[in-house]
Amino acid sequence: MQGASRILISGLRLPTSYLVPRTSYLVRRTSYRIPIVRTDLVPSEDLIFSWIEEVLAHGIRRPGYPADRWAEGWLQEQFRGFGLEQVHAEPVEVAYWEPREATLTVALPDSALDIPCFPLPHSAAVENLGAEIVPFDPARPDAVSGAFSLYDVVLNRVPQTVLESRATWSYDPDGTYASTKHILPFGREIQNVMEPSIAAGAAGFIGVLRDYPGDSNQYYVPYDAIVRPIPGVWIAGSHGQRIRDRIAGASARATLSIQSVRERITAYNIVGELPGADDETVIIGSHHDGPWASAVEDGSGIALVLAQAAYWSRVPRAGRPHRLLFLLNAGHMAGGAGQRTFVESHSSELDSVVLELHLEHAANEFSDETGVLAPTGRPESRWWFTSLIPRLHDAVRSAIEVEDLRRSMIVPPTMFGPKPTTDGADFYLAGVPLVNYLTAPFYLFDAMDTLDKIHRPSLVPVTRAAIRIIESTTAVSAAQMRAAT
Repeated sequence: MQGASRILISGLRLPTSYLVPRTSYLVRRTSYRIPIVRTDLVPSEDLIFSWIEEVLAHGIRRPGYPADRWAEGWLQEQFRGFGLEQVHAEPVEVAYWEPREATLTVALPDSALDIPCFPLPHSAAVENLGAEIVPFDPARPDAVSGAFSLYDVVLNRVPQTVLESRATWSYDPDGTYASTKHILPFGREIQNVMEPSIAAGAAGFIGVLRDYPGDSNQYYVPYDAIVRPIPGVWIAGSHGQRIRDRIAGASARATLSIQSVRERITAYNIVGELPGADDETVIIGSHHDGPWASAVEDGSGIALVLAQAAYWSRVPRAGRPHRLLFLLNAGHMAGGAGQRTFVESHSSELDSVVLELHLEHAANEFSDETGVLAPTGRPESRWWFTSLIPRLHDAVRSAIEVEDLRRSMIVPPTMFGPKPTTDGADFYLAGVPLVNYLTAPFYLFDAMDTLDKIHRPSLVPVTRAAIRIIESTTAVSAAQMRAAT
């Protein structure tokens, strides 16, 4: 089994929340029958892609924005159109944040530089704050006290073989993992990018996206919706270098202004269901908000859930293995508020959940290794966070192989920390068996997440794979699934 005998490569400079120590991840293979998919009932690639196009056409979809409000209504219409029952919206309290304007001007002896910038979500608003710019030095953090901390964030570029070594099984018949790196959408700080500067007493934060593919500053991190007490902005790596060149051996002051709105609002999880062969439940979910208009994050997740609803609504009740509950969460970009609220408010029902299947991100891989940011022609590496249950592991493995979903890894839910890095993570903490499908391209939180980032050839095979995984739970109760660990 691929990945079972690989050794963790030492010296990888990632925090412990990225890769946890490997325990025994080898999952035994069980006797397994391949589920049947009614291919004539599976939505076409064009139809699934058209749902993504429709979602994107309405603009930025942050929690509470007009496009996200539209999505909440439109999704209920789609569910009802498929014939789902008990379609409704469940309230979720989330933090709303809207940047209105941000300016950063660096004053030099002979000129002034106006630097394009994007505010860090939920950082402090400020008007004409002036301070000296001081590059952050981990060896001397107190040097930024009372100043603007010029802080480099570098996305982690991890050899695919390192990630593969943490998998329980991988499927890469073309051998692409051996020679490629995964550009993750976070640096070593994950979402705590401002914390070192805040702890050092900085007056403000100027985050430099050094070596960031595409030289963007449109980076929607952190998205935990936690208020930071100082103002902060992102600037492109090229502008950060320009500032460093101009202040080398000298001092410079900057003036920062940020206008933004932050308030508590109510967003909505969208829910619908189909009765099945019994009253135990399979939950099929994703989230409906995103950091920008966001094709991959998570226009693609919305479309993949709609594809499941469309398929199973055409299957007779007796052919559905269990009651099917379709869930599109609110507030993923506000600290995962929607999925956490759902798990809390439905805690008494979770013991009867056979499987929680979450579908996120049908993504194209883009790389800048040639010096120009361009698609590689491959799908972004696919992670299938799967509970360590042999029958579930076999269902996922079989679905991947039958659908030829190359560049796939089955990974333990705790590979990156105490729970999966998905919008279904809290189900795992509640003891629910899960399969959470996710890709993590570097552009996940960037405005460059546009339609060209969708890996269209993945849409139908991932849909069929998800159907196979759901169908594999036929005649398996929630208690039996849990007892198989």
